[in-house]
Amino acid sequence: MRVARTASSYDTTGSSARDRARRQADARGVPADIMMPRILLVVATILLVLIGLVMVFSASTIEAISQGDGMFSYVGKQALFVVVGGVIAFALAKFIPYHVWQGGPWFWIGWGAAMLMLLAVPIVGTEILGAKRWIFIGGMSIQPTEFAKIALVVAAAGILHRYREEMKSGRDTLVAAALLVVLPLGFLYVTQSDMGSAIVILMGAFAVMWVGEVPLRWIVPLFLVIVVVGVGGMVGYRADRISVWLDPWNDGYGGYGTGYQMIRSFYAFAEGGLFGVGLGNSREKFLYLPEAETDFIFSVIGEELGLIGALSVIALFLVVLFAGLRIAHHAPDAFGTAMAGGLTVMLVGQAFLNMACATGIFPTTGKPLPFISSGGSSVLASLFIVGLIMSVSVGSNVLTPYERRRNDLNVIRVEHPGRDEAAGSGRAERVRTRGERTGETDARRRSRRSDSASPSSRAEGRRKTPGASSRDEDALRQSRRERARQRALDSERGRR
Repeated sequence: MRVARTASSYDTTGSSARDRARRQADARGVPADIMMPRILLVVATILLVLIGLVMVFSASTIEAISQGDGMFSYVGKQALFVVVGGVIAFALAKFIPYHVWQGGPWFWIGWGAAMLMLLAVPIVGTEILGAKRWIFIGGMSIQPTEFAKIALVVAAAGILHRYREEMKSGRDTLVAAALLVVLPLGFLYVTQSDMGSAIVILMGAFAVMWVGEVPLRWIVPLFLVIVVVGVGGMVGYRADRISVWLDPWNDGYGGYGTGYQMIRSFYAFAEGGLFGVGLGNSREKFLYLPEAETDFIFSVIGEELGLIGALSVIALFLVVLFAGLRIAHHAPDAFGTAMAGGLTVMLVGQAFLNMACATGIFPTTGKPLPFISSGGSSVLASLFIVGLIMSVSVGSNVLTPYERRRNDLNVIRVEHPGRDEAAGSGRAERVRTRGERTGETDARRRSRRSDSASPSSRAEGRRKTPGASSRDEDALRQSRRERARQRALDSERGRR
């Protein structure tokens, strides 16, 4: 993917210049190639969120009643997080320029907060379903990895931008990548044993390198090293999960052990068929399919809405992928391209990873389906990503060099140099730049001063009589205009 861009850095002068360009661009309107991806992203996100609310309500009612809660308890919490996430996403897109995440206080506050929550998990974290990946803040459970993955991908985009545009040395780049990306990723993998999150973050990091046009001779060896390390880590329960993935019925308990969840997911898709059993009519959600409202909500979609509903969800995520990559393509600088492209691939990659696990294409990783699965951290993080991508789109509406030149041109009416004197002085339209008009005005002033100060001109004026020929006066004025015009042209050639 070849992306054209220009170098820029976020400083006070550059910021004010960009703000002026943005105001001029907004007055001109948003071009179609920028507005269309923006609309597609917003519409696809809204549709996915609405599908998520409907399916969370459908899949969670039995679970909520069995726990003694109201049937709207799950969907009510989900709706609250959707509203909060939507407001924050709008603020990120509208009021916070994406350049602030390139470095400086905003980046360090966001990155530091995500890392502090990540460090708190081994100390004060809560174990749920055999995994210690949540912390409780204000009575709400938060999964820090959902926010850490955003911080790491944005950090990778900033590192690549500084290396490519600010000519940072290779050594400084490697040190920054090790401290800001690799070390937190390794800590996440070791302390939480969360291979699913590690895979998702690596998707985003490789996408940053891809859209950042890092040579393949660097990407391929790095990818092979990561694959070797990942295969080497397939020991213990991970190896058992691979064997169960290959044959869920051969789990040592006749399909009622670790393969049970995968088998029930297969049953859900088989029951759904082409058009599904109908919204709300799922049988697997009656406590047969574990985590029906979170990790395996796509199975409930396949059962209730059938193949048509499942393909519709896949199509919406493909729209998100297309829109995000188009926004990255039209970003005004390398950082915007890397950030939008990396976050888009990471978001959609997680979605396809979840759907691959639900359909048995990939071993179970425990990652939620963005926008759709029940869970406050997941929907908040997904909407944050959309807000950051939209901020790149909003920042892309700047004037091109050709539009800036066109805005510096004005149309005025000036006297013609004197064709067809018998018919009177003609008039014509001429397009001139502000610089030409300023130089011509200055030349006229100098001509008047020199003519008035010249002894010969004063003597010529004394010799003129009230009955002098008007033709002589016209010729004198024409001569002065010609001299002034010649001076202006000479001045313009000198500036060029």
